[in-house]
Amino acid sequence: MAGQAMIDQGRFLEAIGAETELMAQVAHTASADAPVPTCPGWTLGEVLRHVGSVYRVTRRWITDGRRPEHWQRKPGPGQSLEDYFREGRDELVAELSAHDPDELAPTWWPADRSYGFWRRRTAHETTIHRIDAESAAGREVSKIPEDVALDGIDEALVLWFGQRLPLLGLSGTKTGSVGVRTAGHTWIARAGPTETVAWRCSAEEAQRADDLITGKPDKIYRWLWGRAGPTAVTVSGDQDMAGQLWALLRLATR
Repeated sequence: MAGQAMIDQGRFLEAIGAETELMAQVAHTASADAPVPTCPGWTLGEVLRHVGSVYRVTRRWITDGRRPEHWQRKPGPGQSLEDYFREGRDELVAELSAHDPDELAPTWWPADRSYGFWRRRTAHETTIHRIDAESAAGREVSKIPEDVALDGIDEALVLWFGQRLPLLGLSGTKTGSVGVRTAGHTWIARAGPTETVAWRCSAEEAQRADDLITGKPDKIYRWLWGRAGPTAVTVSGDQDMAGQLWALLRLATR
């Protein structure tokens, strides 16, 4: 259930509020046609439209009991992009706030069928695309709070690497493991032709992995999501398994 998150569920609602305000500020100051360096081929306007659409499909998924086939994917007649974005945010946050995070809700992760899953997923979806928006505007990217970044690392590894890849029928070509260590927390991500799995582990277990990734939580979180260059983290080992992890996450999160 929602207890799989590493932070209090209320923090996710706080993060959604803070991150959406940062995105709205960018919308006021930058052109919707500005290209997004972290998402080649996208513009700032496309990022805002995408996030507003995700908010709507998430709310409908919860209220309809299944993934909807139709929802409002773009601003309506006379509706600005910012209003479309804010309206989607407000409707989803109202739905998430009205229910206990442990209350049952339909999701695409069998391990967590709860409102808490969607609180967490929405917070990190918004955070990642806020980075995209600031990058498009040419701004210095705002730092992610450490507790949110740590939970985001866990979500990227356990949910996207460990769950999403198998759902897509994707796996690694080489068998090996990657340890991730930051701010007193450690994980293992193991991949091969027959599996992609990840879990929280001891520091000793992470140290025994084929490759070990270390760095600040903010940097590792962004690296796992493809929003930071290779020098943002330190990789110990021959780097083959770390490279495979990064490549597989690009497939899982595209």
